[in-house]
Amino acid sequence: MSNKPTSVLVTGGGGYVGGVLVPALLSAGYRVRVLDTFWFSTPPLPAPNLEVVVGDIRDQALMARCLDGIDAVIPLAAMSNDPSGDLQPDITREINLDASLALGAAARPAGVRRFVNISSASVYGTNDSPRVTESLETNPQTLYARYKADVEVEMLARDDGDFVVTSVRPATLSGYGPRMRLDLTVHILTCQAVVDGHLRVFGGAQQRPNLSVHDLVRALLLILRAPAATVRGRTFNLVETNYTVRAIADWVKAVVGRPGLTVDAAPTDDTRSYRLDGERARTELGFHPLFGVDHSITAVAAALTDGRVPDPTDSRWRNVAHLTRHPVQSWSDTPNG
Repeated sequence: MSNKPTSVLVTGGGGYVGGVLVPALLSAGYRVRVLDTFWFSTPPLPAPNLEVVVGDIRDQALMARCLDGIDAVIPLAAMSNDPSGDLQPDITREINLDASLALGAAARPAGVRRFVNISSASVYGTNDSPRVTESLETNPQTLYARYKADVEVEMLARDDGDFVVTSVRPATLSGYGPRMRLDLTVHILTCQAVVDGHLRVFGGAQQRPNLSVHDLVRALLLILRAPAATVRGRTFNLVETNYTVRAIADWVKAVVGRPGLTVDAAPTDDTRSYRLDGERARTELGFHPLFGVDHSITAVAAALTDGRVPDPTDSRWRNVAHLTRHPVQSWSDTPNG
């Protein structure tokens, strides 16, 4: 029996990454089932080979039904990014740790053959090594990063026989997606330049690894297609390049064509800084990023001016702002809990 999947469950498939990944999976010939609460977006329009389930990954009975007939899982559902994870710690544990581990435990008995765990480069926390490789110890500084590290360890330990587990640690993402986010470093600065006419940088010397969301999707497709021996039990950093936050601001000024923009510097208590190394993904997976930070800046600036982001102040473009206005209920307080 081939271990290469044909049907994929994408939890959180209506989110920023999912909005780019799901169409790519469909175009590549996969049957796709999306499970999402759609807190930030509306369900996608019907399409061939696409099934959309509106629901919560904390609902274990629903999750069991969603795993039926699935041979690969890409779990994107999460309280996503460090500030969002700190907003409601109990909810973050329910979703990012408890529900994620429950999904991992249920996948193999349900017949899933590949599980592509979505971790994060934030598991490295602070690291002054010139090359942050997968062999270095993690140093998570936030709840989001700690739970990502914990789930990664647990899932990789489950790799066995016909159940192939791979984990990826993407850099900070950028680039246009249908469920746009304006709370990512490149997007924050691009929005400031296009909408506000000035830039404000917190800190500036911190090293930030960057990756286009479109390159992340390309990497995930490579993993689904790769021979099991190439990817099983492996962790891959995914990164295009590393910049300081100030260098990203300078890129924004150049790309949007406003070299005279002022850049205000402000102090920050965000100590995360590291230079991610992507050599393993290049040599073992054949992953070569195609889209630089200039591509992301151009695409996001266009979306801010052509109507695809009609109101840049709307909270739905920013996770913390939206979740503050619309707090998530504890699962024990819901009718299903």
